[in-house]
Amino acid sequence: MIRINLLGAPKPKSKRGGSAAVAAVSSIEVGDVGSPMLKVAVVLLLCVGFNFFRWHQLDREKKDIAVKMQQAEQKNRELADVKARYMERQRQADNYKRRVDVIDQLRAGQAGPVNLLNMIGDTVNNTEAVWLNNLKDSGSSVDIQGTALSTDAVANLMQNLQKTGYFRNIEIKETYQDEQVKDMQAFQFTLTCEKAKS
Repeated sequence: MIRINLLGAPKPKSKRGGSAAVAAVSSIEVGDVGSPMLKVAVVLLLCVGFNFFRWHQLDREKKDIAVKMQQAEQKNRELADVKARYMERQRQADNYKRRVDVIDQLRAGQAGPVNLLNMIGDTVNNTEAVWLNNLKDSGSSVDIQGTALSTDAVANLMQNLQKTGYFRNIEIKETYQDEQVKDMQAFQFTLTCEKAKS
């Protein structure tokens, strides 16, 4: 037992004035704070309270997460629909572009020989004493067979073809004097013209 003197006066040592001193000195006795069982019960009660509070907090977070997850899944479904529509339109656009490219390629292929014939026709018309017998387009090169009145006319034709810029390399495959023509001098020639890359 613990005794606490709240008055601050010392306790009389004689037994005679004992009753007056006891009346004058008030003391409070503080007993044992608690039994060990009471302490364990208080700690357990605090732990249960904390666990209940934490469980309640986690349960609320779980419900919030479930609501957010449901909203996210709904948004995901909406975005999946948008993505499907986008992919369908992209396929349609690619299909349309492929068709347009094929049409443009066919038009270019259709105009290609016409442009080639016009260019060679103009070049031959601007070169004197040269006539064409045959023209063969092999894709990357063109073979030209013709007749000229002189070897200078063949050289002029080669020079004029080079000036067009349509060909990058022009070579004589063969040239010879035609013996069947008796009235004048005539040369048969074959040129190979390599097309310039466009």
